[in-house]
Amino acid sequence: MHSEHFDLLLTGAELVGVGADLESLSPGVIGIRGERIAWVGAEAPAGATATRTLALARHVISPGFINMHYHAGLNFVRGIAPDLGFAPSYTPGLPQAAWLTPEEAAALSALGALEALKAGCTTLVDSFVRADAIVPGMAALGGRLFVSPRLNDVDFASVLAGERRFDPALAQRMLEEAGAFIERWHGHADGRVQAHLTAHAPDTCSPEFLGSVAALARRHGLRIGTHLAQSQAEVDWVQARHGRTPVGLLDALGLLGPDLLAGHCIHVDADDIERLAASGTPVVHIPLGNAASGRFAPTHALRRQGAVLSLATDTMHGDMIEAMRWALAIGRIQEGHVSHRWQPADVLRMATRHGAAALGREASLGSIAVGQFADLAIIDTRRAHLTPCIDALGTLVHNGTGQDVAHVIVGGRLVVEHHRCVLADEDAILARAREAARSVWSRCGQPLYARAPAFLREPA
Repeated sequence: MHSEHFDLLLTGAELVGVGADLESLSPGVIGIRGERIAWVGAEAPAGATATRTLALARHVISPGFINMHYHAGLNFVRGIAPDLGFAPSYTPGLPQAAWLTPEEAAALSALGALEALKAGCTTLVDSFVRADAIVPGMAALGGRLFVSPRLNDVDFASVLAGERRFDPALAQRMLEEAGAFIERWHGHADGRVQAHLTAHAPDTCSPEFLGSVAALARRHGLRIGTHLAQSQAEVDWVQARHGRTPVGLLDALGLLGPDLLAGHCIHVDADDIERLAASGTPVVHIPLGNAASGRFAPTHALRRQGAVLSLATDTMHGDMIEAMRWALAIGRIQEGHVSHRWQPADVLRMATRHGAAALGREASLGSIAVGQFADLAIIDTRRAHLTPCIDALGTLVHNGTGQDVAHVIVGGRLVVEHHRCVLADEDAILARAREAARSVWSRCGQPLYARAPAFLREPA
């Protein structure tokens, strides 16, 4: 009888997120063969050998995090946009994504992807301008990508001016570019790159355009992304224009369902929540980004109706550990107490298995189990803020950060080792992104606070 041989053997760690129920195992051993997990147990098989072994005492291994709604390249407004009150695309006084050259968009998106990967995000669901240009640099880092162009038929300049003009010619061009994007990138990099289509929002896409995007996505068997009920202004505009809530509009158009990734879902009423849950629409919760603007989604009301929540960071940063902590805290604020219904295991599930299910990949992503892709985040707990590590999952969610991630594995390959990206020059990525941000800000023509809303220029 031949002994087991693994390409990579991980020993001595505490495992969280094991199996379909995301159980814990301490100590735990993971054997990886090729792209897949081939062994999970308290010990390695008798006589097992490995091409490489990592001894990981005082480390925690989690399934790689799945960031379900990200705009990697929007980091050029970080530290500023959250204090202006709403999303950058709707905010006068900020440089706009549409101003970016392909090279600038690529540089900034590579930085966002690097940041997320180093924080343990092994799968990113990203939508951005210049999508053709951003994929190569993001994919080169070694993570999984579900990427879409930003699709809209509104003239965003008109939105910034306080009105909305929809352009049929823009709609046609966007659809043609989306079709070409699918043909070029879907299944790229041995399947690590997948396409999806993000129709920006119900107030930036006409009903006809929303229907066309959905039809194109469904012809190719792709997921559809959107920002949904992310502001009261969106709800009010859609209600005035179409006589329905944004959720009601998408329902009437036939967009609600398991293939729609509905980001935010903050301003939803009881009828909206019932529609989302009954249709099986995956709700993407974005706790930190929403809380920074003073809002949050009614997570418990959604869950009570049966809606399934996944997790994302949107424009803030790529740290899904912090997103889990914010999701836990905001849920408890809504309930007003700590309960068994809202625990670290619940937010880990949102950050891993629920994201995989929303993408239709629960058979291959989202947990530590034999047959799953070996997509793993390895957290070093030999740090003051993680000591003592009495309960691995609780310590990770309450005290950990993305900077505690020491190693990241995607498809059996170490893509981050000892906190450094293996496949790309981090310093070069940072330098290119800094120059891209400097360049786009220089095209504003005036300093930010001369262009920003008046209240920002007034004394507090």
